[in-house]
Amino acid sequence: MGGEESGNTATSASENVTELLCAWRGGDQSALEKLIPIVYRDLRRVARRHLLGERAGHSLQPTALVHEAYMRLVDYQRLEWQDRAHFFAVSAQLVRRILVDHTRRRNLKRGAGVRHVALELTPLIGSDRSKDLVALDEALNELACMDARKAKVVELRFFGGLSVDETATALGISGPTVMRDWSSAKAWLYRALSGG
Repeated sequence: MGGEESGNTATSASENVTELLCAWRGGDQSALEKLIPIVYRDLRRVARRHLLGERAGHSLQPTALVHEAYMRLVDYQRLEWQDRAHFFAVSAQLVRRILVDHTRRRNLKRGAGVRHVALELTPLIGSDRSKDLVALDEALNELACMDARKAKVVELRFFGGLSVDETATALGISGPTVMRDWSSAKAWLYRALSGG
């Protein structure tokens, strides 16, 4: 019974997010103000996960990452929002862009050349996160040219923190297809980033 209530709560929250996205698209500015507190915790969890391995004093903190994503989301009001999964898919793209842009700016200021990578596939990023993140972004762009869906699966799962089911919903494919794409994309990325 607890599982049913939990499932109903998740469904209710998902439906509420979808309703708010539609209202926001329709011009209701207060809908975005109601939406953000509902999704803020998930966005912050994703931001924290991405910044976890960064050095102490890193200039981009989880709250700043979420706020930057929020500021960019405001420009997406007229997007044909479908549901919660679509919202997090767009958020994943924004998080990816913010992290990569921030890393590139920081590396340019330091004069660092970036092209290393021993990619750890379980967290997908190794110990030198700034170099790995830029290299991962470049590799994902290359993968997208060959297989856009596999690149999207990585973006949603890694940058967006979406589950297999949420990724499947966002892309309109099955869970097993997500898992196959995820596995083969990780293998391809490992070879591309390790120079193998």
